[in-house]
Amino acid sequence: MGQPNLDFSSWSIERLETHMAGLQRGQELERIRLEAQSRVYRSVLPRADRLRWAKLSLAANRRFHGDGPWEQARMRSQEFELRTWVIERLGADADPDWNPEALATDTLATLSLEPGRAELVAAGWRDLPKEKIGDLRRHKNLTAHINRLMPCLPPGPIKDQLARWASVRQYLP
Repeated sequence: MGQPNLDFSSWSIERLETHMAGLQRGQELERIRLEAQSRVYRSVLPRADRLRWAKLSLAANRRFHGDGPWEQARMRSQEFELRTWVIERLGADADPDWNPEALATDTLATLSLEPGRAELVAAGWRDLPKEKIGDLRRHKNLTAHINRLMPCLPPGPIKDQLARWASVRQYLP
């Protein structure tokens, strides 16, 4: 028999952190991720509290997903979206999770193709095997946040690489 469907909406962050520490995998981690993320969006909370909730959401996200390519891409996409939102709305700082350059570097590190190669392969994507189409789709998902991230970056090679990916995304399936 499955575990009861706990209502996390009234739980404190301390209680959720403690509860999550005992979890290895499962839907409960996804529910914790979503609850913590919803608290990040609450503008009535102080910045420090919202960042702590964001850290909890990231931790639950990282533990929830398996090792398969789609699960890892989903994990990273969700992580990149939340980190971008925090940087945009709560401001960047030295913490690598809230640092735009660290996020840009992490994004580029997850991509297995160069943008030029992705664009070339995508030109005939309808004729590709489904595994290759899936790889292009994962690249598109993993770069969904970059247009919002780029204004937070100083000029330089990392920003240039993201700009190249931004121009290629439209061609990916």
